[in-house]
Amino acid sequence: MSIPSPAASQVEQAYELAKHRYADFRVDTDAAIQAALAIPISLHCWQTDDVSGLENAGKDISGAGIMATGNYPGKARNGHEIRSDLGKVMDLLPGVQRVNIHASYAEFGGKPVDRDEQRPEHFSDWIEWARDRVIGLDFNTTFFAHPKADDGYTLAHPDPEIRAFWMRHGIACRHIAEHIGRELGPCVLNHWIPDGCKDYPVDRWTARKNLVASYDEMFDAKHGIDTMLCIDAVESKLFGLGSEEFVAGSAEFYSNYALSRNLVLCLDMGHFHPTETIHDKISAHLMFHKKLLIHTSRPIRWDSDHVVTFSDDTRNVFMEIARGQAWDRVIVALDFFDASINRVGAYVVGTRATRKAILYSLLDPTGILKSYEDEGKNAQRLALMEDFKTMPFGAVWDMLCVRDDVPPASAWIPEMEAYESKVMSERK
Repeated sequence: MSIPSPAASQVEQAYELAKHRYADFRVDTDAAIQAALAIPISLHCWQTDDVSGLENAGKDISGAGIMATGNYPGKARNGHEIRSDLGKVMDLLPGVQRVNIHASYAEFGGKPVDRDEQRPEHFSDWIEWARDRVIGLDFNTTFFAHPKADDGYTLAHPDPEIRAFWMRHGIACRHIAEHIGRELGPCVLNHWIPDGCKDYPVDRWTARKNLVASYDEMFDAKHGIDTMLCIDAVESKLFGLGSEEFVAGSAEFYSNYALSRNLVLCLDMGHFHPTETIHDKISAHLMFHKKLLIHTSRPIRWDSDHVVTFSDDTRNVFMEIARGQAWDRVIVALDFFDASINRVGAYVVGTRATRKAILYSLLDPTGILKSYEDEGKNAQRLALMEDFKTMPFGAVWDMLCVRDDVPPASAWIPEMEAYESKVMSERK
């Protein structure tokens, strides 16, 4: 069936009505739209190719907590196709975008090197592409899908030679991120490792001591990294495939490590207990940490990295940030991968859901709600919270899209279908 697209006049009329409804509660929708468009969202490059990476094209990279399921046609096979898909995605998205790449997306020009020998020139195509699109790039160390990670340990490995290899990789990535930062503006470098084991270990202490020592070497000032250009973040995980019982880099470990080493702590929405959400952790951590990196994802029963939706969990994360006026202390990035659906569509749904949650939080009548709370009027507080769930938010979202010259509502779907038919369907 054809997807209806609202006429500009319909969007304007609906918005004017919504604007007055929100104004009754002292909410400025124009200001909210402007603020929501200005907050950068970093798109992860690995949705385009199911986390395969350019050095592992055609290989199975499952394991170490990484697995994309499904075989929908049109998967990107090289850097050109990845960047083509990302370009199409960004054309359908409102607001400021960045792109987040893994070290495994290096392009070697026919002369591959191992990960501990990666250099800025291996990402020159990415940098030039980002410069042309006037966007920033973020970066990630890749501590998986490599023979030296096959037993599930990298920086916490008992073998000092393997630890040294991965430390060299981390240091190389810091130099790459610094170079990206110099070329395009500050680059967030996120560090996640799969280190852990499937069943009960006897010795948890040594793995964590090794991990501290490895990171301390990687982050040592002697390497001369400009930390204004390379912004290091560390990311915890509750468990992964093959590390169901023990993970060296737990939430407690990284919270303490980041705080003690003046690093950014990364909170991934799917990296905690299946019944646990991260919104309450934001204000707790920001009492002590300077900044947080937020990975929006969607776990279903486990850290399955489903496409982000406009769910209560997503809204609550950004509501917590908005109510604490902490936008300058958080960095927003995406982390999901689904190989069972159109990959461009997955990006657009997930990124729009994240931007919707940001806008939704900026339309919150926080001042009135706080007044009710201070006065002990908790029934009134709850009633207004409930009523705001059915406010004409969709009309404000459509106007945000129109003002940034992208299709409102579901009007982007035909463009996705046309791109699939003309471009992605040719990939065999």
